[in-house]
Amino acid sequence: MRACTALVLTAVAVVAVPATAPATTAAATASVVSAMAVPDISLTNTKAHLQQFQTIATSNGGNRRATSAGYTASVTYVYNKLVAAGFTVTRQNCTSGCTSGAGPNVIADWPGGGDPNSIYMFGAHLDGVSAGPGINDNASGSATLLEIALTLAATNPSLTSRVRFAFWTDEEQGLNGSRFYANTLSSTERAKIKAYFNFDMVGSVNGGYFINRITSVPGQTLKAYYDSIGVPTEENTEGAGRSDDAPFNAIGVQTSGVAAGASRVKTAAQVTKWGGTQSAFDPCYHRACDTYPSNISDTVLNRAGDAAAYALWTLAAGTPATTVWSDTFETATGWTTNPAGTDTATSGSWERGVPQATNSSGAKQLTALSGTNDLVTGRLAGTSAGDHDIDGGTTSVRSPAITLPTTGPLTLKLSWYLAHGSNATSADFFRVSVVHNGGTTALFTQSASATNRNAAWTSGSWSLSSYAGQSIRILIEAADAGTASLVEAAVDDVVITQG
Repeated sequence: MRACTALVLTAVAVVAVPATAPATTAAATASVVSAMAVPDISLTNTKAHLQQFQTIATSNGGNRRATSAGYTASVTYVYNKLVAAGFTVTRQNCTSGCTSGAGPNVIADWPGGGDPNSIYMFGAHLDGVSAGPGINDNASGSATLLEIALTLAATNPSLTSRVRFAFWTDEEQGLNGSRFYANTLSSTERAKIKAYFNFDMVGSVNGGYFINRITSVPGQTLKAYYDSIGVPTEENTEGAGRSDDAPFNAIGVQTSGVAAGASRVKTAAQVTKWGGTQSAFDPCYHRACDTYPSNISDTVLNRAGDAAAYALWTLAAGTPATTVWSDTFETATGWTTNPAGTDTATSGSWERGVPQATNSSGAKQLTALSGTNDLVTGRLAGTSAGDHDIDGGTTSVRSPAITLPTTGPLTLKLSWYLAHGSNATSADFFRVSVVHNGGTTALFTQSASATNRNAAWTSGSWSLSSYAGQSIRILIEAADAGTASLVEAAVDDVVITQG
């Protein structure tokens, strides 16, 4: 995991992290657990990979830094294992933003079927610091990821989604390899990634059980595994914004992951919860003593691997979801603009129609993602980009009533974008909420900022399981709520699924 610096904190401040609905019900979780045939991830095999990474470091100057021979040898080891198992593997050179001389990312796609437009991605950084061999940080994540990939190849389950594994370069110098990959994705490829799971420091000897963005849909899937074995979990606050999930969060991909703690001291309450001592989760964090086997907890490492496998098999190898309700906006289905009568926008109100492309320092309004219609704020282009954008306040639109099944898991998925000029402010926003029996709950808010943001279709998904059996509506809002600025937004392909 990258050390926390002032630069990291500055970058994290502008990342919009999706908010999500409450967790799935215990009954739904139990149903998923019993239905899935999730393989055990071999601790013995994972530890054998750790031994190989230790041997590589020992033979190459004592470390596996991204610019070192130790990293090159680590890439070769992972690449050869994945190719031999039948993966389609690419060494992706980081051509911008990485430390000079840094080795490549390793990207591996499993060719065993599944929907090519639905990808679940699992990643870990392969590099370490120059101070030592980097066994917990992050050979533990890399070894876990590699063994999950090899288990997938060996069992070759029937998949409903594609699965991709990534081993990142240059994480320790600034999340550079994963940021390069994320930022080079087209909007189409970005929308295919339904969730990214990150594994960074998953074997800490005084470890805890932390989940990144624990309330997100992917986070709840990981939590369901630990719940099933009676292990309490917490939000990973120490690692927030400091590992390779951050670049994916920044481009609108839902993320989660597993961590066992770094240099932060375990509290008395955490000792009571998990055992151990009131000392650093990893006493050898970024030090020469981060070696195998002395700096690895078998128990913590084993549970991390099984949690990751649970997420993969549950989400990508489960029974295909059933569509409860969907709307592509090609026909009128009863969405209502300004449903509460409180909208203040003087132009750019939500409407269903054929959007006209607009540009101002880049694309600000796009054509529909599928078909010809979408929900858009002021569909016309006008003579200038600001003619039909949102002005003067908030515009809202609400779906017709949707009756949810009494059992889950239930998930809302949609595609969206928020675009604005550099004259926007943090008061401007795009928001998705659910209107339910108890009121209105925001599922996701993307705030604007005083930077140019071009339109790019992005997919999101949020749990609706806590509203099972209710009649709900989806509320979409967008606002130019600060000083007058260029703001555009759109929504397409809304779907609610069960399973």
